Formats: sequence, structure tokens, C-alpha cells
Amino acid sequence: MAITVMKRYELKYLLSGEQTAYLREALRGHMEADQYGKTSIASLYYDTPNYRLIRTSVEKPAFKEKIRLRSYGIATDESPVFLELKRKAYGIVYKRRVETTIPLVRKFFAGEGDICAGGQINSEIKAFRDYYRELVPACLIIYDRVAFFEPGGDLRLTIDENPRYRTEDLTLKKSMDGISLLKPGWTILEVKVQEAMPLWLAAILSGGGIRKASFSKYGEAYRQQLVKVQA
Repeated sequence: MAITVMKRYELKYLLSGEQTAYLREALRGHMEADQYGKTSIASLYYDTPNYRLIRTSVEKPAFKEKIRLRSYGIATDESPVFLELKRKAYGIVYKRRVETTIPLVRKFFAGEGDICAGGQINSEIKAFRDYYRELVPACLIIYDRVAFFEPGGDLRLTIDENPRYRTEDLTLKKSMDGISLLKPGWTILEVKVQEAMPLWLAAILSGGGIRKASFSKYGEAYRQQLVKVQA
């Protein structure tokens, strides 16, 4: 199974429809859309029954961590999905990613064995599961993503349209429906770099009045659910 380790800075921005159109045009000649085009992505976040992971995350500590199961489009028991352990420490994102299947993940969270065949990544993900003990599906985040890359460089940029969530029917196998996280037409921009952002991109963002924002899709879904419960 494919195993990936990532370490990078991830900078987030909230864009209006006008800013999104401006950015797409300004990127011409600098970055190219990847071969997959617009892709619907679903991420099933696991948490403790009392939402310990997301409650800690929204407090914005220096260190935080999450675990999620990701699919590209609607999944089946046979199709590849990706279990990701994501940690953020002092602004740097560390991600451990394992290709697997839904039945194997179900067994893993039930405490039946490892998620992959040994190694450091397996040890980290297993230790995470064992530390938090009871991890269950908590929230499904869905969005439609277009990714851009810099030819010959390590810069990556993504624009997520129509981010949405649901806290019922927590399966990657049913649908891509959900409750909107943002106002109509707004998108989420993520800039992903190994080192510093290039000056030309900083100039583009400044020219469009695009400013960094602290935003978590799972965190916003949790906030919206709290508002509903307290109403």
C-alpha cells in the first residue's frame, strides 16, 4: 500500500467570488491546474465521543492533531481510500498518509490489528488510535477542489468550492451532499509550500486584497452544530 509523509506550511484564505475569479486569472503563466481537474473530495473525521480532538483544535494551541479518512468521489468497499494523521506544530503541518480500504479501516478502529504492514507510519497511527482509545466517525467534510502546481517548483495551491458538511450518514459510500459551510460563491484557498511563499504570489494576493484567515472546515462545522444545539 502507498504510504506518504508530508511536511509543509499551509496558509489559508477565504475568497469572495470576485477574488476567486481574480486569482484564477492572475495565476496564468505562473501555475497550472493539475491533470485531475475539479475533484470532489470527502473527508470523514474521527473523534472521541465528547469531541476532544476538535475542541482542542478550535482553542488554537501550538500543537494539534486530527485523523481522517479521505476519498475522491463516492467510495466503495473495494476502492482505495486514504487514512491521514495530520498534526500541526508552530505553523508547520506534518501529515502521515496510508492508502487502504474502508473494511480495513473499520477493523483498525475496532482495535483489530494494524492499518498497514509495520514501519514508522503504522506505529504513529496505531499509537494515536491507542492513545485516544475510542475514536468514532464524527463529521464528514466535502468540497470540490481544483489544484494548481508550479512547474519545476514545490509550490501547490488549491481552491475549494462549495465546502459542506454533515453529521449524519457518516459514510464515504452514500453521497456527496451536505450543509454549506460558507456563503454562496465563497471559496477556500490553501497555499502549500515547503519554505517561504514566492514574492510573485504574495504580490498577487496583496493586489486582490486576499488576506490570510484562520479557518478549519471541521472546526467551522463543529461551531455551526453548537449554534444549532444552543438555539
